[in-house]
Amino acid sequence: MDPERFRLMTIELAKTLMALASVTPEDAGCQALIAARLEESGFTAAHLRFENVDNLWVSHGNGEPVFVFLGHTDVVAAGPLEAWQSDPFTPVLKGDHLYGRGAADMKGSVAAMVIALERFIGTNPAHAGTVGLLLTSDEEGDAINGTVKVVETLRQQDISIRWCLVGEPSSREHVGDVIKIGRRGSLGAGLTVKGIQGHIAYPQLARNPIHQLAPALNELCAIEWDQGNEFYPPTSFQVSNINAGDGTVNVIPATVEILFNFRFSTEVTADELMQRSEAILDKHGLDYDINWRTSGLPFLTDSGELLASVRQSIRKITGVKTELSTTGGTSDGRFIAPGGAEVVELGPVNATIHKANECVNINELDTLTDIYTEVLHGLFPD
Repeated sequence: MDPERFRLMTIELAKTLMALASVTPEDAGCQALIAARLEESGFTAAHLRFENVDNLWVSHGNGEPVFVFLGHTDVVAAGPLEAWQSDPFTPVLKGDHLYGRGAADMKGSVAAMVIALERFIGTNPAHAGTVGLLLTSDEEGDAINGTVKVVETLRQQDISIRWCLVGEPSSREHVGDVIKIGRRGSLGAGLTVKGIQGHIAYPQLARNPIHQLAPALNELCAIEWDQGNEFYPPTSFQVSNINAGDGTVNVIPATVEILFNFRFSTEVTADELMQRSEAILDKHGLDYDINWRTSGLPFLTDSGELLASVRQSIRKITGVKTELSTTGGTSDGRFIAPGGAEVVELGPVNATIHKANECVNINELDTLTDIYTEVLHGLFPD
């Protein structure tokens, strides 16, 4: 097929996917559509549903090395409809931009991946190893029954991923100007500090948990947990919610509850953060319960064949100088990296993700498809 036809196919597939209201954890038929399409090119598809989450594993070829495009078909909710210029699930093309929920995060990337796979197989059907596509409908949600479960299934089948290219929107101003070579870890906690409820006029007969917590919280906020390193900023501690009492002005509450989160680098472990935090709470004599949840560990791909291929492909297709970054939130790459895979994230400009009037530049969507295709040829030469 000629390049222009492939270009139109990328845009049309993105529009088709965006029209399906797949608000997490719903897939709304996206994966079935993609599977049927790739099966026509000789791929094998496995639909893996865990509880209410749809997952798709599509592969071509056999054995190692194994390359995987990683993405998700779910999107965040549209939010207030009055904030949108048009229906969020009716893709609209205005000039060079395609508007609608999921345009950048990440149905545009998914469309580019699918077309890149079709292009690659069309010219290199007898490639070495395995090329695949892993999609979930749980990335924007709890991420419990999505990629992490598929990875477990693949390991049971002795499928070991060597290279993983994640389609998360990584770019800042132009596609390829920033790629993510890792992500910080995420450690969250729900802390309940217990006091004694009482009349606010008789504080000597009560114990105010807010007052008790304040010095410890101030210490937690002031600590330098680490200094980061060449690839990571220092670990950060942030409080996201504080709740106490029932709104009554003259009652000292019995408890105060706070939610906080660490985004941490490879300079510290989750266990170390938990131990140091609880040591501070203990030092201040607090009566408390705490529930910890590690939703992702930090990972880093600072060298290797995948990173080299991605950088070379960007340079060849765009001439753009690429910045390596580990900023931003978590991604499902955190479930792939622990198996020893090289993981790199490259996707569209992220300026409008999760916002009203989310959009993607269709020219850069075409460029992204070209880069993805070039990466495949670089890793699996004809």
